[in-house]
Amino acid sequence: MLSYALTFLIIALIAGALGFGLVGGMAYGAAKIFFFVFLVLAVISLFTGRRARV
Repeated sequence: MLSYALTFLIIALIAGALGFGLVGGMAYGAAKIFFFVFLVLAVISLFTGRRARV
């Protein structure tokens, strides 16, 4: 998930530097969505992975 966010962020930066505003904006939006989904899944896995096994 984090690799998708970083990939879309790089695409957004390159597209923004070259002047492709619409493509850069869409890639930035996708990067934000993937990053926040990654954060939520990482926090959930931290809490569920630390349960005591009885």
